[in-house]
Amino acid sequence: MAAHNPLNGRHFLQTMPIVAMVLVVMLLGVLLWVLHRTELEEEQLTLIKDILWVEQNIHFHLTSAEEKLAQMGADLDRGSLGSDGFIAAARTLIANNKDIDRVVLRDAAGRTQAAEPQTEGEPYAQAAGEGAPWWPTFVLARSIGRAAWTGPFAVPGRRQVFEVHVPVFHDRQFLGMIVGVFAAESLLAQQVPWWVAEKYKVELVDSGGTILAAKTAVDLFQPGPSHQVALNPPGQGMAVVATVYRSTTNLVRNTLAAAIFGLATLAAFSLWLVRRSVRRRQDAEQALLTEHAFRKAMEDSLTVGMRARDLDGRITYVNPAFCRMVGWTAQDLVGATPPMPYWLPEDIDSTMEMHRRVLAGDAPPDGFEIQFRRRNGEHFRALIYEAPLIDPDGRHAGWMASVLDVTERKRNEELARHQQEQLQRTARLITMGEMASTLAHELNQPLSAIASYTAGCLNRLDAPAFAAADLRPALTKLGAQAQRAGQIIRRVHDFVRKSEPRLQPCSLSQVVEDSVGFIEFDARRRGVSIQMAPESRDHTVEADRILLEQVMLNLVRNGIEAMSQDGTTIQPLVITIATDKDQAVVRVADRGPGIAAEAADTLFQPFYTTKAEGMGMGLNICRSIIEFHRGRLWFEPNPGGGSVFCFSLPTRPA
Repeated sequence: MAAHNPLNGRHFLQTMPIVAMVLVVMLLGVLLWVLHRTELEEEQLTLIKDILWVEQNIHFHLTSAEEKLAQMGADLDRGSLGSDGFIAAARTLIANNKDIDRVVLRDAAGRTQAAEPQTEGEPYAQAAGEGAPWWPTFVLARSIGRAAWTGPFAVPGRRQVFEVHVPVFHDRQFLGMIVGVFAAESLLAQQVPWWVAEKYKVELVDSGGTILAAKTAVDLFQPGPSHQVALNPPGQGMAVVATVYRSTTNLVRNTLAAAIFGLATLAAFSLWLVRRSVRRRQDAEQALLTEHAFRKAMEDSLTVGMRARDLDGRITYVNPAFCRMVGWTAQDLVGATPPMPYWLPEDIDSTMEMHRRVLAGDAPPDGFEIQFRRRNGEHFRALIYEAPLIDPDGRHAGWMASVLDVTERKRNEELARHQQEQLQRTARLITMGEMASTLAHELNQPLSAIASYTAGCLNRLDAPAFAAADLRPALTKLGAQAQRAGQIIRRVHDFVRKSEPRLQPCSLSQVVEDSVGFIEFDARRRGVSIQMAPESRDHTVEADRILLEQVMLNLVRNGIEAMSQDGTTIQPLVITIATDKDQAVVRVADRGPGIAAEAADTLFQPFYTTKAEGMGMGLNICRSIIEFHRGRLWFEPNPGGGSVFCFSLPTRPA
């Protein structure tokens, strides 16, 4: 029997402290690195907070100055501020806002009318036109009707300035522009406090990184971290940049303290290290089991099917929801290759093509629908979202699909569509019911004429002597009146009959004229005249003629009812057709009481109505019809009183 060698245990005991020392040194280095990183992160966080404060301070003063310039513009608009008053107001504004370098009043052509302070040669006022650096902003502010900011530009003396242009209007007529001029250097000098300058170098830069102005109280020995924040206003790529001053580091002190601490704990560390390693292993195993059980429970509770495939298209994983969806078990599906058992045999080619697109990384990003079958042969619609499957090493290992059964949703959407069509037809029937007296009057005229012409012909036949040619004019007129009555009946029949929407080319002007013909008598009975002002050229749109007539009847009837409420209507209800780019815009302008502000947001919602007997579905149905035709329905206040309801439709290319 071999004797026990005590050196084996001693060698281990001698080696263990060396290993422990190496580990301590490594951990010490990591600790110091973490401390250093923490210090840098705190320094960066403080930098970000301070520069955000500076940016917000500058933003506040620029916005405040813009508002004060806008107030000056409002005073000019009211006529309460003359030329001398403008100089006095500008002088007061500059005195209270040191960051404003100059205030200039320009006329509608961009020429300088007044400025404070006044200087020789007008160094900021280049000639108006495309050559002036501020001219594009001048044009922009004039067109949008509100303040706009220029980018930075140089003026004589190599000063960098930027301007805010505040337009002045009177009765919608552009009078001129109040311009506030800000010098970059003055802005930083006024808005960057001393305590920020003691810690950072603050710079104002343009979009190209060129320094426009800088403020600092200490020379930079070594550049430290910096942070940039966009300045908006004025925008135009301008930003505030702050750079940290490097201070003396405490790395040596921290190193000595850490070394002393490490030497003091080295003896206990070796024994604790082993114990900690064992406990960590046990804790990790327990955590792994807990995590696995949690994820398994979560996967089993999902209603969304999950399916994983490798790069060759082989199924590597399916969750219980997917198995319930298709009817096959995980053992049946894992390892299966195309064609899959849940594919439809009749759609095998199209399904295989989509399968190849997914493997090639060309799957639609918004998902795609496809039809599958269950094990019992039942078909269902599935919505699939594909995403890359990445392994722990960061490599693309396959594709993970989320599968949703949307069969019931599709069925509900189809049911909702049929209900919407039924509701539209019901609305048309209600409209015809409300217009019954108008239709009766329209039919009464041709029927009365037919009766009169028939009686005349009979009387002529009873005469002792008559010629057949004498009956021809009366019979001709009788036939024309019969055709007129038939057209009225046919038009009503087309309007109320149940049919699927059919998009076909139709004349928008003719649709409007036919709709007005329906309701013109009712308008005259209520004392409202209808005036049509279409463009000279016709507009052809792809639409369902009956649905568009329903929209026009609803909008025109609403306008007639609004104008006939007080019984003093004088001005007509105006219908116009105009062109806006590739859109035809129909506007129905009434002179009624208008739409209250509190009703504007709910006007197009279902069951909202301002009428005592209204259902609140008319405008909602109109909006649905217009949106079905890829158009838009909205309303505007009529400048002369009343409301203007508008809808736009895409025109058909010639």
